[in-house]
Amino acid sequence: MATKGPLDGIKVLDLSWILSGPFATMTLSDLGATVVKVERPPYGDLGRTTRPIIDGESGYFFSVNRGKKSISIDLKTSEGKKIFLDLVKEFDVIVENFTPGVMDKIGLSYQEISAVNEKIIYAAISGYGQTGPWKDRPALDVIAQGSGGILSVTGVDGGPPIRPGTSLGDIGGGIYCVIGVLSAVIERNRSGKGQYIDISMMDCQIAIQENAFMRWHLTNEEPKKLGTRHPTAVPFQAFPTSDGWIVVALSWGVPEQWNLLCSVLGLDSMILDDRFATAEKRTDNHAELEPILNEAFKIKTTDEWIEMLLPMHIPCGPVNSIKQVSESDQANAREMFVEVAHKTLGNVRLVNSPIKLSRTPAKIQGTAPDMGQHTNEVLESLLGLSQETINELIDKNIVWDKRAEPDLE
Repeated sequence: MATKGPLDGIKVLDLSWILSGPFATMTLSDLGATVVKVERPPYGDLGRTTRPIIDGESGYFFSVNRGKKSISIDLKTSEGKKIFLDLVKEFDVIVENFTPGVMDKIGLSYQEISAVNEKIIYAAISGYGQTGPWKDRPALDVIAQGSGGILSVTGVDGGPPIRPGTSLGDIGGGIYCVIGVLSAVIERNRSGKGQYIDISMMDCQIAIQENAFMRWHLTNEEPKKLGTRHPTAVPFQAFPTSDGWIVVALSWGVPEQWNLLCSVLGLDSMILDDRFATAEKRTDNHAELEPILNEAFKIKTTDEWIEMLLPMHIPCGPVNSIKQVSESDQANAREMFVEVAHKTLGNVRLVNSPIKLSRTPAKIQGTAPDMGQHTNEVLESLLGLSQETINELIDKNIVWDKRAEPDLE
């Protein structure tokens, strides 16, 4: 018998699209929740058209919508809204990531939804949240990163703003949304009531930069771009080796690590150099120190340095490529990549959940759905609609089942 996830029994209506919301509901699905994706007929989530696309199928959509079901309802029609509100009575959580006001305009505000199910937990992710002077502005990932300050501290000193190699704006909003949903589920066990969760992607960017804002508020010195450096611990960055890069990170409270590092690098004379005697001095004199360390690390390969530094208890590691991470013994020992079957793409290795639970493990629940694949199933099993009634709704373009041809007019 398969082990059930910790959120088994929790049902989620997912109205979100592209990344922030789908990432949140994907995480809830991995934890065992039943996630039913509500898509607009006839096009569905725009993520379905995002590259890479192979034989008409989006690998992007597959990666963040695995394990979900899909139904297609036209929420702009009165009949479609009625069907949706009937479904709300059967669900625990709603997640959407529209610009504030969109759900209100179609008559599906939190007030209207909670009126039919006071236990519903409604999570809304948006660029700037539901309040404030910027609330009506659209904000995709890089805009949230820019407005929240991440781009101002990413890159090298004097260089242009650099976007990190992942969608921190969307992912940050998605992760905090999951935390909010789980918190609300726990609180509902005490109060018996649901609540509204307002997630701002900009807020989340601020939250994950706690150190940068603390330094600004404490010292009135604005954080600057530091490349891979740390603002107060030195060395704490990437260095070039003969075949790649290595990351070395000395701890604040272990001064002997500096002496050991100098010894391993063949830089014994620097142990007595007062310019570099403490972390504070090394930070102040970083411009003089970094070129020396760069040249020293270039002598050997990344693996050779790691083999020499780890026995000295000096924290270090490789700067791996995506290919190297995918093939690494550590990532695979942790089962961070799992093959999931797809009807068109075949067996594809997807990133597994990083949440390791001993009794109720998180796991990918299955493949990604076709648009409207489960419309018939959900309407019949949860609302008790007859096949005749469902067919009438399909004929009127109120709902769409994958077996029906969409009306593209």
